[in-house]
Amino acid sequence: MTVIHGDDDITNGLTALFALDPSLSLIASRCGPVPLRLSEPGFAGLASIVVSQMVSRASADAIWGRIVAGTQVMTADRYLAVHPDIAAGFGLSRAKAQTLQRIATAVAEGGLDLEALSQIDAATAMAELTAVKGVGPWTAQVYLMFCGGHADIFPAGDVALQAAVAHALDMEARPTVRQLAVLSEKWSPWRSVAARLFWSYYAAITRREALPIA
Repeated sequence: MTVIHGDDDITNGLTALFALDPSLSLIASRCGPVPLRLSEPGFAGLASIVVSQMVSRASADAIWGRIVAGTQVMTADRYLAVHPDIAAGFGLSRAKAQTLQRIATAVAEGGLDLEALSQIDAATAMAELTAVKGVGPWTAQVYLMFCGGHADIFPAGDVALQAAVAHALDMEARPTVRQLAVLSEKWSPWRSVAARLFWSYYAAITRREALPIA
């Protein structure tokens, strides 16, 4: 299993992708550098992804800042130890608060080893993550890409990726999750780099940030 560790891996992935699908080289020429955006694996990385879902970047940053201030050190144990009155002021929705509580409990009790997920196959890692109620496929895929370094994941349910692929490949309509998943198979085993490329392309054509985490 290929693991992305640094910018050289992104460069190697792009070279391989251009050989697999020459049309991607033209897409790359229309956008800026393809970012690494790799974070340390662990509770903080997964929690930040949960926080960022379905809210603006400014809102996510504000909520995350309050959580970090409330925990001091963002670990599962410290999160669970936060007084309920303080946690209520974080600004999380009820669903997100419950999801973070479940994740923190699973990690603290040893039922979920987030660091180890970068060393096992994607299907098994996805199953372990989504076994936690509230962690859906998109959340799991983004964590494995940007915290676990998995090289062959494509979050087909991501709306920005759907829009980017439709525009870049001159499709009449946005592909469905199923259609995009099938389409992305030809970019294996570097689908995580292909996703980064299309997020960069989306940012270039819309002039706004598209990647799901900072």
